Amino acid sequence: MAGRPRSFDRDAALAAAVEQFWRQGYEGTSIATLTSVMGVSPPSLYAAFGDKQHLFEEASAEYFRRTCEGLDQAAALPTAREAVVRVLEDTARAHTDASTPPGCMMLTEPLLTAQREELQQRLLDRLDRGVEDGDLPAGTRTDRLASYLVTVLRGMSGRARDGGTLEDLRQIAEIAMTAFPAGMKDAGDRP
Repeated sequence: MAGRPRSFDRDAALAAAVEQFWRQGYEGTSIATLTSVMGVSPPSLYAAFGDKQHLFEEASAEYFRRTCEGLDQAAALPTAREAVVRVLEDTARAHTDASTPPGCMMLTEPLLTAQREELQQRLLDRLDRGVEDGDLPAGTRTDRLASYLVTVLRGMSGRARDGGTLEDLRQIAEIAMTAFPAGMKDAGDRP
């Protein structure tokens, strides 16, 4: 037997949940707050999304999917250096965009360790490709460099949450790039 049709836009409700979890984190977000920002009743929330944990998992998966789209676009650039510069610039802009909460849900939410590990793996894969392509030196410790980059991204998120401006985050990115090894293809191309 089919239930009553939903009286709300599920995608819009999910987007509201993403923003709420982004602002307050999983622990700081109550069901009452979620139903309020999503514009749904508790029974509707449970019927559409399951419990708070399932809603969080769906919301964080959607957030991560969008984050990876940008990362994949950056990774497609010709050199590892260009890819990392783009990731850092996109991060600075996204973390300070006035239309969204400051910082990054994935980089600050304690429950999203697996997504951060996936982000680091994607960066590592791009850096390894840079070594293979010759735009990073053969001896580059890409594992350490990927870990360093995730640390920088997390720091940028924290700085944005603390009120950092786009310019503040761009300065962090610029300093971070001084640690990036020059390769044969980009030795004279430092910012």
